[in-house]
Amino acid sequence: MPPPPPALTVEQAEALALELYGLRISAAALPSERDQNFLLQAGGEPALILKIANPSEDPAFLAATQRAMEALASHSALTPQVIPMRDGRSLASIGESGATERLVWAISVVPGVPLGTVPHRPMALWADFGRAVAHLTRGLAGFDDPALHREFAWHLATGRGVIARNRGLIADPGLGGAIDRLMAAYDRHTAPLLSRLRQSAVHNDLNDYNVLVGGGSGPFERFTRVTGLIDFGDMVHGPTIGDLAVAAAYPLLDAPDPLTVLATLVPAYHAVWTMDEAEMQALWGLAMLRLCLSAAMAAEQQARDPGNAYLGVSQAPITRTLPRLATIPFGLAAATVRSACGLEPVATAPAVRQFLREGTASFAPVLGADLRTQPSLVLDLGVGSADVERDPATAVEPMSAARISEAMRRAGVEVAVGRYDEPRLCYTTPAFEGGDGTLNEARTIHLGLDLFAPAGTPVFAPLDGVVCAAEDRALPLDYGGVVVLEHRTDGGVPFHTLYGHLGPDSFRALKTGQRVGRGEPLARLGTPEENGGWTPHLHLQVMTDLLDLDSAFPGVGTPSRRAEWRSLSPDPNLIAGVPVERFPPATPPLAEARARRGTLVGPSVRLSYREPLRMVRGWKQYLYDDMGRRFVDGYNNVPHVGHGHPRVVDAAARQMAVLNTNTRYLHDGREAYAERLVATLPDPLAVCFLVSSASEANELALRLAREVT
Repeated sequence: MPPPPPALTVEQAEALALELYGLRISAAALPSERDQNFLLQAGGEPALILKIANPSEDPAFLAATQRAMEALASHSALTPQVIPMRDGRSLASIGESGATERLVWAISVVPGVPLGTVPHRPMALWADFGRAVAHLTRGLAGFDDPALHREFAWHLATGRGVIARNRGLIADPGLGGAIDRLMAAYDRHTAPLLSRLRQSAVHNDLNDYNVLVGGGSGPFERFTRVTGLIDFGDMVHGPTIGDLAVAAAYPLLDAPDPLTVLATLVPAYHAVWTMDEAEMQALWGLAMLRLCLSAAMAAEQQARDPGNAYLGVSQAPITRTLPRLATIPFGLAAATVRSACGLEPVATAPAVRQFLREGTASFAPVLGADLRTQPSLVLDLGVGSADVERDPATAVEPMSAARISEAMRRAGVEVAVGRYDEPRLCYTTPAFEGGDGTLNEARTIHLGLDLFAPAGTPVFAPLDGVVCAAEDRALPLDYGGVVVLEHRTDGGVPFHTLYGHLGPDSFRALKTGQRVGRGEPLARLGTPEENGGWTPHLHLQVMTDLLDLDSAFPGVGTPSRRAEWRSLSPDPNLIAGVPVERFPPATPPLAEARARRGTLVGPSVRLSYREPLRMVRGWKQYLYDDMGRRFVDGYNNVPHVGHGHPRVVDAAARQMAVLNTNTRYLHDGREAYAERLVATLPDPLAVCFLVSSASEANELALRLAREVT
């Protein structure tokens, strides 16, 4: 335990400023943990910061930090500079030799306010923060000093042992459980990478009170820039990526969407200082290690000083946030980092896709029926579909079993197909909330291929594999019976396939580790009572990284991480082989739709958003975009009437007979049809609501919209 910090008075600090620097200025004490700091002001303006070191501080280490700041001067204007004394020295000793001796020095004042005091933190700030940390990394890359090769409790390289030593001091069960889960994942995924990480001098303490921010005066410009990186008292020689890991850890606390914060920091850093593969994989684990280390060190301090209430308050954000961060799989975070760097989110995904693409023609049919040649019906279960249930809040499934059966009967097929990567609105229960660190973002992106067939239909292994899991996940809207198989490509790359909504009694003979051959029966499709309450179908999914989740691997992902989930779960139709021409054409990219809008809509109708939204569905006061994200519609008359309001629905119903009489004008040209339509409708305004509603008339409205636009 270090000695208490020095206790000089303000008057003594002012006397030192005059003696050592020749300055007649006023001093004000600043907070510090180990040292003592004073802000020296001349004429009310900050002049410099006087630092009195803890008596336990190694003079060689202080000299090393001063040299590091000098090395950074040519790379960054964000770090303070050492101020020389009147006689040219940068470090002086005051007091008598022995217990009262103190080392004194001074640094320049860096403008800005501590990031920890700023409540609103826009994404532009995180991008600038990433760049600032990268410039720090680049500036320290060629610097070294023997004094930095030291044992230190906050060193990331040895922090795992500190956490283990202090784990018993953490009494909060939620926090302790989160630390246990995070450190177990750290041991599996991050610890093996440590020996591969580049090493250099690092700041090691970019917490949000050592980062200063500022910016313009406007509400959208304030605090969007990093103005200073201060306090080099925790420097060590360690993993180069450690500074970004520590810097990323604190913005994650209380963030509504931690992975989006990470995805904003990373590319800005990577553009200045290129990360290698090991660093990308280790970043998340090291950030989690830092937060767990902070909790462990606080527990140790509280044990020594139980009356210090501040220690508990300062840990409140970690106590609140760490349990939620512990739900984010390390593999998903690593995929987010790679994606943010412009790489394939999962490094092995291209090899798995290529293997499946080359083997599609040889795989055994999953349901016995060979969908490569046998007719099938591809369903539209997406957000904007006119076939799905009207009210997203009450729809358990996008289409009822009866409607699917009737559609299959009309098409004369035995199998109907629900599309992969399709945004859907049916996943509205708490079971489908984010689960990957996001707050209030529903998982809407379907990651599997649905193959609808009668309950009892046999399911076969499409290729050789080994049973990884065979379980009954019997909660409502879960998989019910589910089997997971492990496979390897010809090059030895592992991947998995998942078969969900099975009858549990049909695969009870399967054991973990059991080999299953191509074409061998696995199970049968379950009834709604067995399969989680769903219309009988097979959920077929491919996983390039199981994320340590086994049979709990999600079948639906969040829109904000869509690219990562597509890489984690490639298209299962590479196995099923449904001909591509049976699928509807892909939705044009938003940029293409925006360009087309410019040719159809006059310049007087301006866009209200920097990034336009593609709205495809409305229900009462809500609009839904093409990803299934819900928005309150505050535009024009909608708040007063509402999408699908009963009166609007009634008006639409009254118009339907009139509209049907006008179908013969569909081929007479759009202008003529529009003129005839407006002339015959008793209430033309209802068309505006009809076109954007999700009522019974939605299908007609969508057709009408296509014709008149």
